[in-house]
Amino acid sequence: MDVNPISIKDAQKTPIEKLMQQLDTSDQGLSADEARRRMAQFGTNEISEKSTSALVKFLGFFWGPIPWMIEAAAILSLVVHHWVDFGIIVTLLAFNAAVGFWQEHQAGNAVAALKNKLALKSRVRRDGAWKPTDARELVPGDIIRLRAGDIIPADAKLIDGDYLSVDQSALTGESLPAGKEKGDSVYSGSIARQGEMVALVVTTGAQTYFGRTAKLVAGAGKPSHFQKAVLQIGDYLIYLSLGLVAVLVLVQLFRGSSFTELLQFALILTVASIPVAMPAVLSVTMAVGAMALSKMKAIVSRLESVEEMAGMDVLCSDKTGTLTQNRLTVGDVMTFDTAEAETVLMTAALASKAENDDSIDSAVIGTLENPGALDSYDLLSFMPFDPVGKRTEATVRARGGHRFKAAKGAPQVIMDMAGLDSQRRRKVQAVIDDLAAKGQRTLGVARTREPDGPWKFLGILPLFDPPREDSAETIAQAKAHGIAVKMVTGDNLAIAREMAGKLGLGQAIQDADRLLGEDRSADGNLTARIEAADGFAQVFPEHKHGIVKALQDKGHIVGMTGDGVNDAPALKQADVGVAVSGATDAARAAADLVLTAPGLSVLVRAVEEARRIFERMNSYAVYRITETIRIMIFVVLAMIVFNFYPITAIMIILLAFLNDVPIMTIAYDRTGLDPGPVRWDMHRIIAVSAVMGLTGVAGSFLMLYIALDVLHLTIPQVQTYIFLKMAVSGHLTLFVARSKGFFLKKPYPAPVMVWSALATKLIGTLLAAYGFGLIAPIHWREISLIWGYSIVWAFLTDWAKTLVYRHFNLRSRHHEQFLKTVHHHLTPHSMHGGAHF
Repeated sequence: MDVNPISIKDAQKTPIEKLMQQLDTSDQGLSADEARRRMAQFGTNEISEKSTSALVKFLGFFWGPIPWMIEAAAILSLVVHHWVDFGIIVTLLAFNAAVGFWQEHQAGNAVAALKNKLALKSRVRRDGAWKPTDARELVPGDIIRLRAGDIIPADAKLIDGDYLSVDQSALTGESLPAGKEKGDSVYSGSIARQGEMVALVVTTGAQTYFGRTAKLVAGAGKPSHFQKAVLQIGDYLIYLSLGLVAVLVLVQLFRGSSFTELLQFALILTVASIPVAMPAVLSVTMAVGAMALSKMKAIVSRLESVEEMAGMDVLCSDKTGTLTQNRLTVGDVMTFDTAEAETVLMTAALASKAENDDSIDSAVIGTLENPGALDSYDLLSFMPFDPVGKRTEATVRARGGHRFKAAKGAPQVIMDMAGLDSQRRRKVQAVIDDLAAKGQRTLGVARTREPDGPWKFLGILPLFDPPREDSAETIAQAKAHGIAVKMVTGDNLAIAREMAGKLGLGQAIQDADRLLGEDRSADGNLTARIEAADGFAQVFPEHKHGIVKALQDKGHIVGMTGDGVNDAPALKQADVGVAVSGATDAARAAADLVLTAPGLSVLVRAVEEARRIFERMNSYAVYRITETIRIMIFVVLAMIVFNFYPITAIMIILLAFLNDVPIMTIAYDRTGLDPGPVRWDMHRIIAVSAVMGLTGVAGSFLMLYIALDVLHLTIPQVQTYIFLKMAVSGHLTLFVARSKGFFLKKPYPAPVMVWSALATKLIGTLLAAYGFGLIAPIHWREISLIWGYSIVWAFLTDWAKTLVYRHFNLRSRHHEQFLKTVHHHLTPHSMHGGAHF
């Protein structure tokens, strides 16, 4: 029997028992078979995105300024009856559309695959047992558990539990979280901030009150460094191309050239020179890299963050669960007022909940000699830990019917509850300080004799979270990669310093509350203190955001790790927000990178891969600018000086064909690993490209001189001669541009790059030798000369390139030395010693 849909508004007014009857469910949840049947009725719990058909997407590549220019060239070819030109131009148009469609399809598939790995999870009760499941599989009538950090997966009614604080700001604009109790409704897409409750799913998918579920992978807000770089390179090449074409058209019109043929040639030359495919090629390069990162257990939610990761020079890392094992063990119990150790442990275990999968609760319960003893007690109510109360509290009933309360939490909170006098407090505090100096956290334990009776302080449980075996090595690797690691922890200074010593971090640990808690807007040294610190202790969520912002203001590209809902603002603010393994849905939604393996070692590998991806993008940018300069300046100057077309429109189109295939393989290239963070240096890119391009222009003019005055070729043969020279040199330029040193040194190019270049070179060579009715054929001795000359000139171009890089490296070293000298003279002596504030 089908269940009638119920709106969340109607559910809000309906009593829980009646609503369960209407949805034909119980507090044990649905059966798996019934859930499948309801999914067939209601559909999956997701909002279907408005999709465009593949055909419409493909046709879209024939619409826009660049396609219009190619189409105009095709029409002009028809007007002047250049049928071969027309056929090749139309083929070029279709080829460009096919390449663009394929690239977008590949990038889209990559992002879709990554989003699937970030799918929202939920805890649902099916067949009477709690189990995790994808939120998309929820149906009306399901029973789910909600707790702090969860993104609420569907519209639901709260049916059990004490309270839930829900952040609905993204949906309603309310600035403060809303307190929810049993019988209240919660909406899909809002975030549970505090508490834990059980809820009944009422509506799912498109039928939810707000008509949408939470989107985990948010679009980029402000333009990234990558987007800015692409715009800068694109603008530079477009202005250069259009300026040269304008000069060419004006000169040739004064010489009486045919306007129609000249316009056709100018259009084709412009299309070949403007980096139409650059954004797509770079996006595909990042998408391929993102898929490689996912295999390393690092999932990218925003492609541009790959480039940000390559430039990251500061990493603020959580301690617990990231640098440590997050497997707390209970030490020797410190008893108080004649309480026995087993009594303290049992009381702490009663104030724990095994199904919460909380690390502290698991450690306490796991320490009991006889965990089965807990079966002698019934849990009547449970208050989970929250950052405000800083304790868990349970009301329990023993088998004999006796009721009492048990609590565990921050020792200061438990001491306040028990009303300890100053002498007893000092005694307990001395124990806490001694344990803290050894890097151990502590829990206070207390209980009552009656539900409303006074609390009795029973003792202290020492807890120690050992560092991960790979943490010290990972931190050392990060430092070797030019990344400063700063530990961020809520623990006190003593614990933070003890752990920093074990991990190989410095001892300049700052008290975040003292450093950032006061109004220090007029303190000009605040950012310098944050920059100089090796870590921060007693950190609250709002401090993390301030730390990231201060480091960014100093020009750093900052990574921040986090796992909780309160980490979301800092993860969003950071250039690279990293949600660590086991992070809450809210943290994963705000992050750029989600780690699915514990620890930070995967992040170091991700940074290495990101830097390789960046090198591929940098190589492509250098190659693309070089080619535009090499072709545009030579063609325009040759026409102005010699008054004939050094290359025909058909040849320009064929060059575009032959160059596009190898360049797409750059996404798979092997690259070196830069030892430090990398960023776009537009001055260096343009300088290197200009020198390489102008060297190519000089080589082309020398070849033109040989063809005209030494070999005495006819004009059609000269055009073929120049065509083959540009085809061979263009591919060699790709190999020269991919390295900063000698291009024949390791790492060698990927085999796919080599074979695609050789295949297209072979096609170009056969075209030059036989013409095939498209171009005038030339003799094999001219072809051999072109090949030999181009190879020799590639070495000359490579030499010129290395000189430019050497100049920039030398200037960079002098600049760094100057900054170090200035920093040494201007920095107060107290900062050199790593003073603590």
